[in-house]
Amino acid sequence: MKDLDGLPMPQRLGAIIAIALGVTMAVLDGMIANVALPTIADDLGTSAANSIWIVNAYQLVITMSLLSLASFGDLWSYRKVYLIGLGVFASMSVLCALSDSLLTLTIARMLQGLGAAAVMSVNGALTRLIYPRRILARGIAINTLIVAVSAAAGPTVAAGVLSIASWPWLFAINVPIGLLALIMGYRFLPANAGVREQRFDKLSGLLNAITFGLFFAALTGFAQGHAGWMIGLPLVLTIVVGWFFVRRQLDQPFPLLPIDLLRIPVFSLSIGTSVCSFAAQMLAMVSIPFYFQKTLGLSEIETGLLMTPWPLATMVMAPIAGRLLDRVHAGLLGGIGLAIFATGLFMLAALPQEATHLEIMLRMLLCGAGFGLFQSPNNHTILTAAPLERSGGASGMLSTARLVGQTTGAALVALSFNLFADNGTHASLIAAGSFACVAAIVSSLRMSQTPIR
Repeated sequence: MKDLDGLPMPQRLGAIIAIALGVTMAVLDGMIANVALPTIADDLGTSAANSIWIVNAYQLVITMSLLSLASFGDLWSYRKVYLIGLGVFASMSVLCALSDSLLTLTIARMLQGLGAAAVMSVNGALTRLIYPRRILARGIAINTLIVAVSAAAGPTVAAGVLSIASWPWLFAINVPIGLLALIMGYRFLPANAGVREQRFDKLSGLLNAITFGLFFAALTGFAQGHAGWMIGLPLVLTIVVGWFFVRRQLDQPFPLLPIDLLRIPVFSLSIGTSVCSFAAQMLAMVSIPFYFQKTLGLSEIETGLLMTPWPLATMVMAPIAGRLLDRVHAGLLGGIGLAIFATGLFMLAALPQEATHLEIMLRMLLCGAGFGLFQSPNNHTILTAAPLERSGGASGMLSTARLVGQTTGAALVALSFNLFADNGTHASLIAAGSFACVAAIVSSLRMSQTPIR
C-alpha cells in the first residue's frame, strides 16, 4: 500500500467529524458509567464491588476483540469495519438503556463493547488515510485529544445527564449520535482495498479472545476475592493458550498480534508506556467518585464538576504536546508528563479529610495536564512506527494497550475495595501513582531511540 496524500479539505472535515463522533461515543461509554455506579448499584440492588462489572464487561469484550477487528481492517477495509461497529454500538445502546438488572445490563454492555471495539480498532488507521503526511502529527494529536478528553470527561458528562434524567439516559443518548456518525461516515470516510490475497486467521482470532478472556477472568477473580483454584486455573490456561497464540503469530505474514511491530524497540516501549498510564488513569477515575459520594457526601453533579478540571487541562495540553513534538523527543515529553501525572495522583491520595473544592480541583488540573502532555507524542510514535499497510495492526495495538491498562485498573479498584473497604480509594490512588511512575520510567527509556517524525 502506497502512502497517501490525505483527503480533499471538504471530505477531510466530514471524515474528521465521523471519526470524532464514533470515537467519542466508544471511549466515553467506557467511562461515563463510573459516576453513576453507586446510583446504578443501589437501583439494581447490587454491591459496589459487583457493580464494577458494568465497566469491566464493556472493557473486557473490547480487549478480546480489538486485534481481530484491526486485522479485518488491514485485510478487508477500515471504513467497513468502522461503519459496522457504529451500527452495532448504537443498537446495543438501546438494550443498555432498557436493562432492569445487573445481568441484563452486563450482557448489553458486552454486546455494546463489540461495536466499540470495531470503532476503536481502526480509528488510528483511518487517521493516517485522512491527513496528508505533512500534517499527520496534527491529525494524530486531534485524534488523541478526542480519546483523552472523552475518557476523562466521562464523569462531567454523566453529571450533566444525571442532573436532568435517570441513569438509562447515559446510554440512550448514544442512539442519535450514533446515527449521525453513521451518516457522516458513509458519506466521507475513505475506502482502502486491504490486502486481498491474505485471509483472516480464524484460529488466531479465537486464541486471542481466549487468551485475553482467561487473563482477565483470573484478574477479576483475584480482585473479587475468589478461591485460589478459580484464579489459578484461568491463569495457567492463559499461559498455555497464550503460548500457542504467540507461536502461531511468528509464522504469519500479517500476524493478528503484531509481533513484527513489537520487534521495533520504540514501538514496544510506547505500548508499555500506554498500558501503565491507562491503568493509572482508570484506578483514579473509577475510585474517586466513590470517595466523593460515599466519604465526602457529595452529589453526582458535584462529583462531575470537581472532576471537570482533569479533561479541561488535557484539552489545553494535548495540542501543545503535538507542537512540541517537532522540537522535543517523545520519550522526554512522555516522561515529564507522566511525572506530573504521578505527582497529581499522589497529591489526591494525600488529600486532607476536610479538603476544599479548590484543593481537589487543583490536583485534578495537575493530573489532566500531565496526562495531556504525554499522550499525543506517545500515540504519534506508535502509529508512525508501523508501515502504512500495517496501520490497522498499529491502531489495534494502541487501543488494546489502552484497554488492557483500563481493564486492569478497574479490576484493581475492585480489589482495593475488597481488601481495604473504606480506604479503597486511597489504596487505588497510591497504586495509580505507582503505575504512573513506572510509565514515566518506560517512556524515558525511549530517549535512546531515534525519534519518529
